[in-house]
Amino acid sequence: MSSKLTRLFVAAPLVSRGELALDPAQAHYLINVMRCKAGDEVLVFNGIDGEWRANLAASGRKSAKLNIGKQERPQTEGPDLHYLFAPLKRARLDYMVQKVTELGVSRLRPVLTRRTMAERINETRLRANAIEAAEQCGILRVPEIEAPEKLSKLLETWDQDRLLIFADEQAPTASPLAGLAAQRRGPLAVLIGPEGGFEADERALLLKQTFVVPISLGPRIMRADTAAVAALSLVNAVLGDWR
Repeated sequence: MSSKLTRLFVAAPLVSRGELALDPAQAHYLINVMRCKAGDEVLVFNGIDGEWRANLAASGRKSAKLNIGKQERPQTEGPDLHYLFAPLKRARLDYMVQKVTELGVSRLRPVLTRRTMAERINETRLRANAIEAAEQCGILRVPEIEAPEKLSKLLETWDQDRLLIFADEQAPTASPLAGLAAQRRGPLAVLIGPEGGFEADERALLLKQTFVVPISLGPRIMRADTAAVAALSLVNAVLGDWR
């Protein structure tokens, strides 16, 4: 993959010698922001068919088409890793979504707790941030985004084959590496709570579950968006695809 080529996520099948009409926002981005001209190459991906080279066909001010060329990279699945989070205020939520996308999560699952700061989320905005991160960092998929769900309901319907790794300030093992190294590999999820932490009964409910693994993130209290990066980096290094 050439890092010099602009990358675009598209919601359409990709096949050799196919033609793809871009939506107005993508046409504007290529023509007016990136100053692409007819014949210029870009890279396109859709999360299913891998990454392909394409050439910008003749375009107008608000419309453009791509001619699909050869496949650059086949599709890869990436880790089966969900990220669960209490929604944050907008700017920090944008940052968090971008970073966890770069870290390879496959699904974003907002969780409502009693100390959740913002119970409503703009799923369109979340997806736009995830797409932008995927385009910029070279990954081939965009995480799926689920509707917000209350913590108690989420735990009731949990797939118990998926470990839920819970960042717990009171975890019994000080070393997160030691805590993770003892776990089996397989489908994973990481849960970061709200800024004020979980209520005592919420924490107790989590710890009752056989599929929940509490880990410490060290001696310092982190903001939720920082904790997301720290926890996912640890999980990727010990149990994920950084090994």
